[in-house]
Amino acid sequence: MIHKVDFKEVSTIGLETSPVAVALAGLRANEARYYWNKYKHEFVTVPASDDPETLAWVEKILAEREMNFPYKPLEVSSFEVDGIKMAYVFYENGLAVNVMYTLEKGGKRAVGFKLSDGMDIPAEFEGKFKFARQKSKLAGTIRGSFFVIKGEY
Repeated sequence: MIHKVDFKEVSTIGLETSPVAVALAGLRANEARYYWNKYKHEFVTVPASDDPETLAWVEKILAEREMNFPYKPLEVSSFEVDGIKMAYVFYENGLAVNVMYTLEKGGKRAVGFKLSDGMDIPAEFEGKFKFARQKSKLAGTIRGSFFVIKGEY
């Protein structure tokens, strides 16, 4: 089922099984607001089981850093805007992973990680990444980090 993310009326639809569902929904809405304000793009998600290609693409890129998450993916999003391929995976534990992949050769390409308010830093990140904090009216405190993609995908 396709879910258009509303950043005015935050909903936990699709994220109900997460122990931090409200914070994860706020984080998802925060991303929706960003894409609407910057590109006038409506942020849409689908259950991860409905789009295995997007999940596989993100997992292939994560393998570049030997990152394989044991968490259940709940939702994914994939779209292209302004010459950039974007993909998101929202995990049950409150982790959101996004890939920004500029299609033009030599463009910016990175993987971003955002942690929902109230979740611990996953063991896979300890000692590897430092997280910056960002305040959000929709999501409380978001902690984020990233790495630059080296390979071609």
